[in-house]
This record gives sequence, C-alpha cells and structure tokens, in this order.
Amino acid sequence: MDTNYIEVRWHGRGGQGAVTAAEILAQAAFYEGFKGVTAAPFFGAERRGAPVIATNRFAKDPVRTLSLVQKPSIVVVLDETILRVVDVTAGIRAEGIVIINSKKTPDRIALRAPVRVAVTDATRWATEAGLIISGTVLFNTAILGGFSSATGLISMDNIERALREHFKAGACEKNILGAQLASKGTVVSRA
Repeated sequence: MDTNYIEVRWHGRGGQGAVTAAEILAQAAFYEGFKGVTAAPFFGAERRGAPVIATNRFAKDPVRTLSLVQKPSIVVVLDETILRVVDVTAGIRAEGIVIINSKKTPDRIALRAPVRVAVTDATRWATEAGLIISGTVLFNTAILGGFSSATGLISMDNIERALREHFKAGACEKNILGAQLASKGTVVSRA
C-alpha cells in the first residue's frame, strides 16, 4: 500500500457516526504527520438508518482533491448488514483492506473482491467501554482502534490524542477505552 497517499471510504448507516469517525481519523492522521488530510461526508436526503458514505484522504503533501473517493486503499464498514446491499469493495485497490465491525472471523466474510479483511467487534468493545446512550451503542469511535491495528498507518497514541480533542472528560475516557479494546481485538486475514 502506498503510504504517501491514502484514500479511505467509510460505509455506515445514517446515525451511526461515520462522518464523526472520519473527522476524528483525519485529525489523528494529521497528528501522525500527514500534511494533507481531508474528511468529507457523502449522502443525499437519506434518513436515519439509510446507507451513508464518508471519506478520508491522507497524504505527505497537501490534498487538493475533495471529490468522493473512488479508489480507496482502505474501506471501513460500521454495519455488517451493509454488505448485503452495497459492494463495499467497488474500486478498491488490489492491495486494499476492508475493516468490518463484525463478530465473524475474516475467513467467514464474503466480499466481491479478493482483498485483505480485518474484523473487530466494535459493538462489543464499545459496550464494554460503556459507550451507550439511551440504549444505543456508539461504536464509531471504537472501530478507530481497529483501523490503527489493521493498517499500522496511525498509532493508537494519535487516535487517543484526536479522541481527547473531540470529547470531554468521562466521555473521552470511554471512547479511548473502546478504541483500545477494538485495537486489541482486531483480527486480520493473511490474503
């Protein structure tokens, strides 16, 4: 994977926090030393629960492209059920990786392209960290730990630093714990 220019595409459902996670990841990438970083949502008039996309670009030089990512190196899937309705591997680079919030092992995930797969049960890790509001588990920040572990592009220290910038006090510690648990619980396929 070319680490000088990285494109990331997030797939989630409205209300799951794909846009927020992409923004936090962009900040962590900046802390990691990437000079050009972007985070952008892509959705129309969809409602809560409808598939949404967010994107990131990280580069060693300034990024001037703000269009939708077409050829991602990394795809992050917040909701495994999206795999039934969206080809998350569309346009993915040959050396790409798909990171999925799932209880399954990577070999049990069926995708439409032969790419590496990483899984972490971000929902479980977020629950264990106490990231629950009004009965809803907030797993979008936990999967950032899976991103760190699966790609090695952004350290957990910088994920934590970005989370500290985004959240206050108790919420911050819960989000960091969720990301740490997800990082440790990430399994990556060999393919």
